[in-house]
Amino acid sequence: MANRILIVDDAAFMRMMVKDILTKNGFEVVGEAGDGSQAVEKYKELSPDLVTMDITMPEMDGITALKKIKEINPEAKIIMCSAMGQQAMVIDAIQAGAKDFIVKPFQPDRVIEAIQKSIGLRKQ
Repeated sequence: MANRILIVDDAAFMRMMVKDILTKNGFEVVGEAGDGSQAVEKYKELSPDLVTMDITMPEMDGITALKKIKEINPEAKIIMCSAMGQQAMVIDAIQAGAKDFIVKPFQPDRVIEAIQKSIGLRKQ
């Protein structure tokens, strides 16, 4: 069974890039959200195995959404996505319970490695 993933980013092309990387590697993208509040709603609705979450978004940022999702499900697996230069926010995200982080621009191998590590898959 494919692992079900929710992609959260305010930039549609970034969601498309992540979705492309994931689907080519056998993951099922069950939903997308453009901001943190949508992410929380989609998480409740879809119960994905993992969420990729941008840090900087309108409405509700990724760290706030991460904390809200962790309130819903303390076992939620969330990987933060950040641009270069957001190290302080990445540290906040890890302290708030993020499993890992990936840096934009995305390197497909790093995205897959972070997801496999977070959901406990072994490399093939």
